[in-house]
Amino acid sequence: MVSKKHALISLAALALSAGAAFAQGDGPVVGVSWSNFQEERWKTDEAAIKAAIEKAGGTYVSADAQSSPAKQLTDIESLIARGAKALIVLAQDADAVRPAVEKAVAEGIPVVGYDRLIEIPQAFYLTFDNVEVGRLQAREVFKVKPEGNYVFIKGSGSDPNANFLFQGAMEVLKPAMDAGKIKNVGEAYTDGWLPANAQRNMEQFLTKNNNKVDAVVAANDGTAGGAIAALAAQGLAGSVPVSGQDADKAALNRVALGTQTVTVFKDARELGRNAAEIALQLAGGKKLTEIQGAKPWNLGPKKQNMTALFLTPVAITKDNLDVVINAGWASKEVVCQGVKAGTVKACD
Repeated sequence: MVSKKHALISLAALALSAGAAFAQGDGPVVGVSWSNFQEERWKTDEAAIKAAIEKAGGTYVSADAQSSPAKQLTDIESLIARGAKALIVLAQDADAVRPAVEKAVAEGIPVVGYDRLIEIPQAFYLTFDNVEVGRLQAREVFKVKPEGNYVFIKGSGSDPNANFLFQGAMEVLKPAMDAGKIKNVGEAYTDGWLPANAQRNMEQFLTKNNNKVDAVVAANDGTAGGAIAALAAQGLAGSVPVSGQDADKAALNRVALGTQTVTVFKDARELGRNAAEIALQLAGGKKLTEIQGAKPWNLGPKKQNMTALFLTPVAITKDNLDVVINAGWASKEVVCQGVKAGTVKACD
């Protein structure tokens, strides 16, 4: 049996934990469901979201699904139970999360699909233009290798963004592919966006092609890191152009060192701030179409009529690393670590 003393302590602890969620402001509670924190960038997004919510007098509550679609469903229910008046959801699996999102909107709780499409018309879709990200990635790799054997390390098959990125890359590369200048010698999704899975895929493509791979279009900086690790093991890192996105600090350093050709800067601080402000406006009664900059969009896999806001990405190569340094995104010391003097303008 639990003693009366222990029961009282437990009740007190529960009261404290519940109270903590509402201690910061008397504005609306905004719940954020994160797919995972395995990648560096989500911490930056979180800081921006939290700051914007608290600046407006609201309260930030969150849950980490730890890459589990099943956990994300219960996380969203938990956020609603904790008093969330609006939700920001970074989907682990766009289809698996649908029941929880549909339940939320049925209860009058607005949902912002954050960075990854949740194709439900009642949910707001906020992201950077991912098709354009794919174009930027392919364009920079193509500049370095306008012909040869290309490998495509795609994102997670359960994330619509992976296909948007690939679509953008194909728009750029298809003319050269049709002309026989570029050959697709390997294409695979990366389960969970995990670098280890990307590395495994890249190793298999190198083996299959006797290391005759001339370029790699990798979907993000995590998958790029995995691909570059596989290339490095074969002495090919730096001689094969590789794309990425997110402007992770490690990737920016790889760009400076020459082992990664391009990353795409999607200022997560801007994305996070926008998400918080949109969630607060929707919680306050604004309609999806009343959000400034919002536009109708129906180019998702299910062709649903969505309301969306797309932010503009920027390609970062060795030639314009000063953009991220001047923006305060990453310090010169981090970007330029190990870089030989005189080889990169931004590092001089």
